[in-house]
Amino acid sequence: MSTLDVVSLLGAIATFLFGMSTMTDGLEKLSSGRLEGIMEKLTNNIFMSVLVGALVTGLIHSSAATTIMCVGFVNSGIMKLEQTVGIIMGANIGTTITAQILRLGDISSDNIILSLMKPEYFGPLLALAGIVLYMFLKGGKKKIVGQFLLGLGLLFIGMSTMKVAVAPLQDVPAFRELFVAFSNPLLGILVGALVTALLQSSTASVGILQALTSTGIVTFNIAFPIIMGQNIGTCITTLISSVGASKNARRTAMLHLYFNVLGTLVFLCGIYGAQAVASAAVGGLPFWGSTMNMGDIATLHTFFNIGCTVLLLPFHKVLVRLVERTVPGDDDHEFAVLDERFLATPAVGLDRAHDAVVHMGSLARDNYRAAVELLSSYDPKKLELLQENESALDKLEGLLDGYLVKLSDHALSGEESARVSELLHTLSDFERIGDYSVNVSESATVLYERGISFSSSAQKEMAAITGAVGEALDKSLACYTTRSRAIALQVEPIEEVVDLMRDELKSRHIERLKSGACTVELGSQFLELLINLERISDHCSNVAIHILQQTAPKDALVRTDSHAYMKALHRGDDKEFEELYNEYREKYYSPIERFEP
Repeated sequence: MSTLDVVSLLGAIATFLFGMSTMTDGLEKLSSGRLEGIMEKLTNNIFMSVLVGALVTGLIHSSAATTIMCVGFVNSGIMKLEQTVGIIMGANIGTTITAQILRLGDISSDNIILSLMKPEYFGPLLALAGIVLYMFLKGGKKKIVGQFLLGLGLLFIGMSTMKVAVAPLQDVPAFRELFVAFSNPLLGILVGALVTALLQSSTASVGILQALTSTGIVTFNIAFPIIMGQNIGTCITTLISSVGASKNARRTAMLHLYFNVLGTLVFLCGIYGAQAVASAAVGGLPFWGSTMNMGDIATLHTFFNIGCTVLLLPFHKVLVRLVERTVPGDDDHEFAVLDERFLATPAVGLDRAHDAVVHMGSLARDNYRAAVELLSSYDPKKLELLQENESALDKLEGLLDGYLVKLSDHALSGEESARVSELLHTLSDFERIGDYSVNVSESATVLYERGISFSSSAQKEMAAITGAVGEALDKSLACYTTRSRAIALQVEPIEEVVDLMRDELKSRHIERLKSGACTVELGSQFLELLINLERISDHCSNVAIHILQQTAPKDALVRTDSHAYMKALHRGDDKEFEELYNEYREKYYSPIERFEP
């Protein structure tokens, strides 16, 4: 084997692995998180779980990715340990689909259509179609389809090049002797596991084994232990991903390992036991020393994984109890929605980040309500809870910032990039709402500690404006949680009324100061409260605008120029806005006109 053959082999492996990675990324983008949603919802039935695991893995071509998602879901409290058993079993079946596709390399026919299905023809055609879609056509979906086709084409090209590069190995005695040594089951399993752990993909290592069949020295007794080892090696990626996770997440990773190890032990005993009996009776199993081709490897890989699932599926509850004993104790994790395992699947990572931002909004709203209650009924315990929530908000903001920056480092579609921007802006708005709520609580503390209180009229005015701001906050959180355009449209009219109330209440309070009906100390606190309340209302408006921008038609003014959109609203160009404005004006502003100054 020449130096050129070695370099060609290394390049072929690199092309093969890059093609697989590119194809998998494209498929994950096309799924846009829908496959992960299916995993969350359809896993209560063990048989449905197996089907879902096989489907998801068959589509994204990575059992490790599916299992890592399970680890992340369990770590985040989204799924229970019991729900992952079937998915992991199904993932082992789904991962065999790539080997079945690669067996097309064994096609031998004079028919031109069948010949085009061979990797040396099919790969370049797919890559050409993919690069045209990826580079020259506009449109997010077309580009992603192009990425998938390009990856699949490179997969075939890498396989074809590998077959050519390894062909000279059949004439190398040392290689033949080395490969024959793999017929030792323990050595074969060890080699299969190590190669798969190094590549972090059983699909890739099986593909390389398929390429080696072109040398004519891969027999059943050599391939069988290697394939069993490949299934064990793929567990390494999952085990690494579970480091530092909750106990149940670590149990999920161990579940994957136990399933593959136990399946290997059962088949090892069964096949080698049958060979020993057959050797004594008729000289051995008829297929034991048979030379294997790409199709045979694919069939053996599929048969082994389906067989493991059929054998161990009835004992799925026993597997759960086994891993619970291996990793003992109660699960002690905090709710970890921002699990970095989801970063490999941006659509899922964005959904988890959205959940975290919604949680921030809930904390900010709780703090606002607590701060308003402190104005009328001061309670140190309530203030302590408010301060704890504020610490949680600050911590979440830092975690989310870092998480979204890491997410941005991955290949994102235009829509996903827009969502990252929206999340960053919205989490900042919710954090600022929390800060201004703390300011309101500080004013309440000053009033309480100094033993002073607003006049009856001022208290009624404050109740009116805090009610308006509270409704704006409730609606902004609701529209963001549900991404409801209808609710988002109601926020800006309330914000406009709050601005009107602020100006009116400020004028009325200044008149009280002038007449001596209010002290300077009380007046400064009242005006400080108005400033903080109006700013909370502004940030509520910002949140609603983000939703309007994301849900409006592409050519809508709110998408192209949000400032011009706001000016148009305030000029009275929108009848719906005017109706809502008048409704909230009547609800919140009109009553204060009847209050005594």
